[in-house]
Amino acid sequence: MIRKLGMDGEEWIVKMRRGDLYLVNKPKGDPKDYRVFVVVSRQVLIDSRFSTVVCAPVFSSGQELSTQVAVGVDEGLKHASWIMCDNLVSLRKSDLTHYVGSVSGDKAVQLSRALKMALDLS
Repeated sequence: MIRKLGMDGEEWIVKMRRGDLYLVNKPKGDPKDYRVFVVVSRQVLIDSRFSTVVCAPVFSSGQELSTQVAVGVDEGLKHASWIMCDNLVSLRKSDLTHYVGSVSGDKAVQLSRALKMALDLS
């Protein structure tokens, strides 16, 4: 179980899932003080004792590439943004505490497709 702190400051405990979006404070190597990331690791790894998960950053602008997924208010964000699957990073689970929202349904399918394109998988 992972403690999640919502954007409104409310705190609860739930299971981390693939497609969850988190606001990360001062991500290493990022010029921003905060950045939203979406968890893209397989659920088996997320549920394991492994301390990190693979995540894709979310940027406020994109180029509509096949490796990018448009997201926005429906996913818990404040404005239209883009998941960048060409910029995958490994983040500690313990840094993923500020829950923003999640990607589901058609957006989850688009995310899987964008990851396949970014990693050149058939």
